[in-house]
Amino acid sequence: MQYRNLGKWGVKLSTIGLGSYLTIGMHVDDETAAECVRVAFDGGINWIDTANAYNNGGAELALGRILQDYDRDDYVLATKVWAPMGEGANDRGLSAKHVFEQCHASLRRLQTDYIDLYQCHRPDPETPLEETIRIMEDLARQGKILYWGTSEWPAELIQEAVDVAKMMGCRPPVSNQPRYSLMWREPEDSVFPTCLKNGIGNVVFSPLAHGVLTAKYEPGEPPPEGTRAADESQNRILMDLYWTDENLRKVKKLEEMAGDLGLTAAQLSMAWCLRHPALTSVISGVTKVSQLEDNLGAAEAEIPDDVYEALCELFPGSEESAAP
Repeated sequence: MQYRNLGKWGVKLSTIGLGSYLTIGMHVDDETAAECVRVAFDGGINWIDTANAYNNGGAELALGRILQDYDRDDYVLATKVWAPMGEGANDRGLSAKHVFEQCHASLRRLQTDYIDLYQCHRPDPETPLEETIRIMEDLARQGKILYWGTSEWPAELIQEAVDVAKMMGCRPPVSNQPRYSLMWREPEDSVFPTCLKNGIGNVVFSPLAHGVLTAKYEPGEPPPEGTRAADESQNRILMDLYWTDENLRKVKKLEEMAGDLGLTAAQLSMAWCLRHPALTSVISGVTKVSQLEDNLGAAEAEIPDDVYEALCELFPGSEESAAP
């Protein structure tokens, strides 16, 4: 396993993290989830990502039970706030009230005294940045959180948060969590340059495009039963963003390139992400231990320059994007 600083900041994360979206506490039973956590830690992963909104607290509750078997000093725990958690007018967003209350709710569900990385799950245009930054500073001074970050914030808002925090004498965001993969390269345009400029680390989600980049789907054929693409309860984003015969044909080419390097398609896809200098880590979301064991191989994978460039051409980003 490799470890990188979270941007310019002192905390170090494994280049692969364990995620819990649609998995732990939802579509994965506790026994399998506990085994995934064990395999993750045994494989060198030192951080776990979750959110209060994942199954309406279910992911945090499941992780809270599982993590009691591990020393708190041995891992970095990240969760999020913003999404609706009730029917009340203040049960959502990034107001001081909602952030304060949800931080304490997450601490209870996770059965811990502090959160290492507390992330603003999405922007909240109805709350001034000053208010969100101040409550993050207050929580940090109270010892409830150590760092705060953003998720899916646009570049201009990330920069504004850094500038406002400096003006207020508060700690700035240290991380960002965007969607990023061979099939979704939009952060390269402005988000990654802004993060690099400010020393903000990126911990990206969906590096396998919801499983499409694993090469388990065949062009021109329906998704196999039991896969995420076949499950209407969790395949909407996958189908909307990635499900085309053209993409599936490209993935078969990716699989050939991976095989030539002694890698799987998933390993090559994740290793490609990690080549970008703005990245600290990629988040691995799995439903089976075997998937996690495969993903762990991406941490040590080395991609020759010609293969990296070929992948950039096979899955081109926007005209503004440039391979680093």
